Formats: sequence, structure tokens, C-alpha cells
Amino acid sequence: MPARLTALDASFLYLEEPNTAMHVGSVMVFQPPEDGFDYDRLVSLVARRIAYVPRYRQRVRGVPGHLANPVWVDDEHFDLAYHVRRSALPRPGSDEQLEELVARVESRALDRDRPLWEVYLVEGLLGGRFAIITKTHQALVDGVNAIDLAQVIVDGDAAQEAPVTDTWRPAREPSDLELLTGALVDTVRRPSQAIDNLRGGVADVRATGSRLLESLGDLVAAVARTAARPAPQSPLNATIGEARRFVMVGTDLEDYRKIRARLARGRYADDVTVNDVVLATIAGALRSWLLTRGESVHAGSTLRAMVPVSVHDSDDGSVGLGNRVIACFVDLPVGEPRAAMRLHQISFAMRQQMEGGHAVGAESLASIAGFAPPTLHSLGARLGSAVSRRLFNLVITNVPGPQQPLYAGDALMLATYPVIPLARGQALSIGLTSYDGGVYFGLNADRDAMPDVDLLGQCLIDSLSELCDAHGGRR
Repeated sequence: MPARLTALDASFLYLEEPNTAMHVGSVMVFQPPEDGFDYDRLVSLVARRIAYVPRYRQRVRGVPGHLANPVWVDDEHFDLAYHVRRSALPRPGSDEQLEELVARVESRALDRDRPLWEVYLVEGLLGGRFAIITKTHQALVDGVNAIDLAQVIVDGDAAQEAPVTDTWRPAREPSDLELLTGALVDTVRRPSQAIDNLRGGVADVRATGSRLLESLGDLVAAVARTAARPAPQSPLNATIGEARRFVMVGTDLEDYRKIRARLARGRYADDVTVNDVVLATIAGALRSWLLTRGESVHAGSTLRAMVPVSVHDSDDGSVGLGNRVIACFVDLPVGEPRAAMRLHQISFAMRQQMEGGHAVGAESLASIAGFAPPTLHSLGARLGSAVSRRLFNLVITNVPGPQQPLYAGDALMLATYPVIPLARGQALSIGLTSYDGGVYFGLNADRDAMPDVDLLGQCLIDSLSELCDAHGGRR
């Protein structure tokens, strides 16, 4: 029988609306090799890689009457050229033009009648560069049967790959009767699931979401504690539409390392992590952004972020994933005017959650999404979608990447920016990835609620500079 979607995976299909597309994405910028990189090379690369991930040639098929969760079936008419697309920027091919294209591409929902992913080759960037934009539905990326598409495309070897013999042949799609028979068999095996399946219809997705939360173990306890203190009101929480804005910000990992290293020489030697420095940078940027908007910011003002993070933080700035990933609800002290104090407050709050058992354990994360390190951005987005927006103001996913070059074929990846989807009522999500000496932010925002998201991008740079100055300046 075809593989059945889990209740959580199916919920991302049920909860998807025109203004809350449930896919994660990435923007990867490359320097082409001397002999160039074109559309045919990308098609060939993707064809070789998805040969090892069969889920990328499967689509979702619903069960008549919603008697069970949908199933994955082979796409008998799979068309690789439909999923791998081509675009180009007009001159001059600036990053701002790329950002606008990303915002338009990522705001469109994926076609439910086909496998739930797309790739775009974007040519014409300044300096001869090109970009690859990916879109992968959260129902597809479970970390077990399918990892994020960006991880499929790139690796650490620039050598030309040997051709892969394509032996894939689609299995026959089951009939409605076969799907109903399979649903009845599953109901007999797991009677309690029948009620959940009936609730899985579009008409009662709220009941499904509530039921899902009841099954998430440690996450429920964290939600219960946080629910006693609702997230503060902020312009980050607004009615959102379908259109988006996207901003890319590149920073230097060495700056975050230096800030932490200077603190390590003082009384806070074991307290501050690189992740804390990242969060303090974001807190300072949000503070400046709020002030430019004329918002009321006082000494006790905070914004609450839901942050999947790692407990282990190595000296070189990379964060070990493995089974040490937790998710925290962090109150960012945007009302604190001193950069150094913001950092220490965040460090204290993070340490308190981790040491006090107030964070979601790695085992719970694994049970939610089949945890795999390359898919943590998707995992963070899945967590954010599963929890009420009243509990936090925004999602921040910080995924450490390798500190050595990666390649698409033989094209060197220069930078990579995550695109984290927006939940209903949340106007901003922030994803960031460290890679080969850089820290790359992707700011995804509602087009109408945050027309000034580019200003927030500049505030990130200014906030990092302020932290550097507060701890001895750049060397």
C-alpha cells in the first residue's frame, strides 16, 4: 500500500491557505565554473540527485471521504522540466532585483496535483553569478523519507558526477476502492486514529491542530508555560495577505566569534554562545526598526521569538546538531538601549530555559518531524506552524552550515539564504545560516504589513556593528 502522510504532515495541507503557503525555500548564489553553468546542467544535476530520494517523484492523493490521511503515490506523468524552471534578471542584475523575484516566486503555492517542489535557475546576476531558488512543501520534508531540496542539490565535492542509470518506474496509482480498503485496514489497526482522520477535513482543521498539539509531549508543556504570558502586541502581528517581500543580509561569522571570545575573557566566560550573539543582533535590529516606526518602546519592552537552537556550541562558531537540538521561547529585550546588556539578558534567558528544563527536548523534535540536521529550517517552520501565534511574535531559525565550500555540480556556492514561511497573523520570519565564514539572513515578510523590511535588514548590520563596538571594536 502507498505510504500514508502522518497527522502532522497532513495538517500542513489542511491548514494551507492562499495567504499562508506552507513551503520552505532557499536562495543559493553561485559562481559558475569557467565553462559556465546552464539550465541543462541543473536539470541533469537534479535528475541524478532525486534518483536517491523517491519522494520527489511522488504526489499527494486524498482518500475519498477523508476517512484516512492522504497517501503518497508515484506521479505516473512526472515531468522534470515542469519542476526545474528558468528565469533571468534584467540588467544590472542586482541583489535587490533577485530579492523581488524571490518574493514573487515564494509567495505562490505549489501545485497539489504534482510533486510538491520547484527549483528555479536565475541567470543574469551581477559579476556573472547565478542563483538557484528552491521551494519544498513542509508536508514533504519529514527528514526521513525526504530532506530539504537545497540539501539534495549541493554537496562538498566539485567533481563531475557519473551518470545515474534511471531505473525508476512509477507504480500504478491505487483506485478509490483500494484507498478506502487501505483506510479501513488502518482503522482496524489503529481505532483511535479514525476520529483524527475525520477531523482532518478542511472544515475542521482547528480541531486537527489542537489534537496534534496534544501529541507533542514536551512541546505542550512549553506551550502551557508560555500561554500564561501571551506574546506582547507588536506590528509584527497583523493580518497578512498573499504577497511577500524578501531581503537578504550577509554578515561575517568572525564578528560573532570575536564578540563571544572577548566575553569569554571576563566573568561571562561560560555563559554566552554564538547563538546568543545572533539573537542579540536581531534584538538590536528589531529595537531600531521599532523606533524608526515611532512605536512605543520602553525599558521593559520585549518581543517573543520561537527559536529552535542547539545546546552544543563549538569554538569555531559552528553548532552541533545531532540529538542536542531544542526549541526555546525567548523574550528579546528590545527595550534595553545597551547592546552589551541585551546580549547578557538573552544569554541568561537561554541558559535558564536549557538548564531549567524549560525547552523542548531533541526527542520531541524528532517525533514531530523525523529530525535530520539538513532540514532544521523546515523543522523550525513546522514547529512555528503548529503553535498558536498568540504565544510568540516571530519564528527565528538559526541553522549552522558547513564551514567549507559547497558546490552545485562544479559551481561554487557563495551564499545561501533561507526562506521561512509566514504563519497566519505573523508578518515576519527570520531564517539564518552560517556557511563558509559567513552568516546569511533571509527576512521573509508580508508585503503590506512590512514595506520597510529592507530597513530592518540594514538595522541588522548596524546592530552587529554596535555589539562589536560594545565589546572592544573590530580588530
